[in-house]
Amino acid sequence: MTVLEAIQKSTDFLGKKNVESPRLQTELLLAHLLKMPRMKLYLNFDRALTTAETDALRELVKRRGAREPLQHITGSTNFCGHDITVNRHVLVPRPETELLAELAWNFLAGSGMPAPLVLDFCTGSGCIAIAIAAKSPSAKIIATDISPDALALARKNADQNQMAERIEFLPGDGFAPLLSEGRVPRVPNFDLIVSNPPYIPSAEIETLDPEVRDFDPRLALDGGADGLDFYRRLAAEARAHLQPAGKIMVEFGDGQADAIKKLFENEKWIVEAVQEDYSQRARVLVARR
Repeated sequence: MTVLEAIQKSTDFLGKKNVESPRLQTELLLAHLLKMPRMKLYLNFDRALTTAETDALRELVKRRGAREPLQHITGSTNFCGHDITVNRHVLVPRPETELLAELAWNFLAGSGMPAPLVLDFCTGSGCIAIAIAAKSPSAKIIATDISPDALALARKNADQNQMAERIEFLPGDGFAPLLSEGRVPRVPNFDLIVSNPPYIPSAEIETLDPEVRDFDPRLALDGGADGLDFYRRLAAEARAHLQPAGKIMVEFGDGQADAIKKLFENEKWIVEAVQEDYSQRARVLVARR
């Protein structure tokens, strides 16, 4: 079987399994298998696959046809130019979340702060903390998460992106990790708090695409009955951890902008902006004390 024939047959299979963009998904799987850039496949359409390569591709395509995320199959994804390892313990970073990271590092760049302190609340894979650290070389980042498995992977990602010395990972629920580290009390005041917390209403999780519903950790998805539990906590509690000139930036889901803006305004925050993502959907709230 040639590369082109493999692509055509695998595309047909994935299309019948209702996988979105089946041709692209096939090409990415094959490029991963052959360890070559995807576009190089087009220069190798006539190349014959070995039996081992054909068998391996068949298994990868079957996994994708069962709706296992492409990123789980390949083991990583790209976020703001950084290679981020992912698995069942963390949410697969979404492209729209890059907006949150970009807003964060642009704020720090223009702030004039010599050594800003940043909190990444619900860090997951660590992708946001890593992206901010890379673009803000004078910043110190503290990243928290309730999941020990997620934090272990986040530490691995920080290490493989040469950011381990810049990011401190703390386990625990909400702001609790900041109150005590097991050694001495600590209540740091941050110059910036960023968060992409769970925001899916509990009852809606079963309606999500199989790639999300069956493979992303429920802990990283479930935002409570209306999806807003974490925003209530952030609106009520984050002020005590923020410097007077600091800001908070939070990502949220489709249709949640007005409710989250009201939550923060009710807690006397000054909402500076609700930023749209690259598909013109309201995605990130920016507020100050």
